[in-house]
Amino acid sequence: MFDKASTDRRVAVVTGGSGAIGGAIAARLASDHTVVVLDRRGDIVVDLGDPVEVRQAAAAVLDRYGRCDVLVHAAAMVAFGPFDEFELEVWRQVQAVNVEAALLLTQVFVPGMRDRGFGRVIFIVSNSYWRPPGAHMLAYIASKGALIGMARALAVGLGSDRIAVTAVAPGLTRTPATDVVPAEEFADVSAHQALPRPLTPDDTAALVAMLAGDDAAALTGQTLTVDGGLVLR
Repeated sequence: MFDKASTDRRVAVVTGGSGAIGGAIAARLASDHTVVVLDRRGDIVVDLGDPVEVRQAAAAVLDRYGRCDVLVHAAAMVAFGPFDEFELEVWRQVQAVNVEAALLLTQVFVPGMRDRGFGRVIFIVSNSYWRPPGAHMLAYIASKGALIGMARALAVGLGSDRIAVTAVAPGLTRTPATDVVPAEEFADVSAHQALPRPLTPDDTAALVAMLAGDDAAALTGQTLTVDGGLVLR
């Protein structure tokens, strides 16, 4: 069992760490962090769409591990559908998982980060915010835009406490969640990238690992795009 008094290793909490991108992030951070995965199959099992469970999971992290130094919100719900038929209940569920869980976890973990004079909050977003494929992904893209706005506002609000808040926007990456995307679309996207190569979960994980550490001490409020140069801004 983990003894919260026995180590000085920083604790990194990764939502969605059982998924492809979240799993790659968790694996990369594990070399120099104690990693705690929050999702339906994680170290702490939680429905991230339920605010009561999210608060309970955050409290469990502090009880078991004593701290959270790095929060990576990689979990995401994707729901497709015609704009004029999209149900409000589904819209709210997407926002609950993608946006509200990030807010609730940040609220719980920031006080400890503030006390220790170090904190990293990293939201995984999407380059589709700048290059939307259509209104059928409206709920998902709106949620990622909300996270980008949250990162900017929190960076300003928490910077004096030495807490950096950033967002990472992967491009179209081959994962089990994107198996529904035709191979032709992957090929077309890759061909339009400045670096025409397939994107992997490790591409995102490498950047997150950098942002989580001391080398990123002067970086906050930014959204970094990891898409081979498809979106240039």
